[in-house]
Amino acid sequence: MTAGGSTSREAARLHAAARRGWWRRILRWIGINTTNRRLEAAAVRQEQGSIGEQQTALLLSRLPAGWTVLHDLAVPGRRFNLDHVLIPPSGLGVVVLDSKKWRRTWTTTLVGGRVHCGEQDRHEQIVRFAGYVSGTAAALGVPAGMLMPVIVVHGSPVAGGRLDVPVPAWERTVHVLAADVLVATLAGMPGGRGPVQPAAVDLAARVRRTLLQYGSAA
Repeated sequence: MTAGGSTSREAARLHAAARRGWWRRILRWIGINTTNRRLEAAAVRQEQGSIGEQQTALLLSRLPAGWTVLHDLAVPGRRFNLDHVLIPPSGLGVVVLDSKKWRRTWTTTLVGGRVHCGEQDRHEQIVRFAGYVSGTAAALGVPAGMLMPVIVVHGSPVAGGRLDVPVPAWERTVHVLAADVLVATLAGMPGGRGPVQPAAVDLAARVRRTLLQYGSAA
């Protein structure tokens, strides 16, 4: 399973849509086709997302032995994909990890309990991700408390290296981590090191049965 695959494909689709048709090409050439500009901007965001997912995958390859690491998974019956899903060797739970690549000249902070990158409010992305994780727990048929929502931010520095963000609507706390503390944080969590336990094998099998490679799910 390749990190960033679906995001990269979506970026290519948007670029192609922006360039499709002779009239759009003429309008783009004279600089008045706002639809094309929106499509190109969306494509660039998708490309940045794909780069972030690939950077995260490289970091995750440094986790201690025994971790199960899966990328770019679809949740049956849901219209979203999961960047990364991890099971620690203890099998105590599932880490659902989302990659973000935000502007490196802006700091990610909490402002009035809401996540901001620089002056931009990004909190809706946090809330939406918490909902995705809750939907994933339901699909897996496991208690919601078994899933740990984590967002890793590339580029933008995260204030203090970590923000623990309550999302009351989903009764969750989303952990927003700087990229440079991701591996140490995961390895240092309870059950993050040690031999693989039977519970981890069973949980990994359940995840593989339920969450298919994005784009291949029926």
